Amino acid sequence: MNSIMSNFDIESANISSSSKWDGLSEIDQAIRENRLMEYRIKKSWADPWSRALSIAVLIVLVLFAGFVIYWDLLRG
Repeated sequence: MNSIMSNFDIESANISSSSKWDGLSEIDQAIRENRLMEYRIKKSWADPWSRALSIAVLIVLVLFAGFVIYWDLLRG
């Protein structure tokens, strides 16, 4: 049995193992540069469901703040 790997086998093993971690390299870089919050905000804004939820929450908060201002200051 031949236990020597060819150069092709070694390169393909390196490529397949590095491609598994491509998604984490951006997070690792963000942690290194201390900008993890910016990364999370950009990723969540890129997702359509998360963007819609964020907009809905902001609208509810603005409506609540408007109601409180109306009820306490203008009506009171």
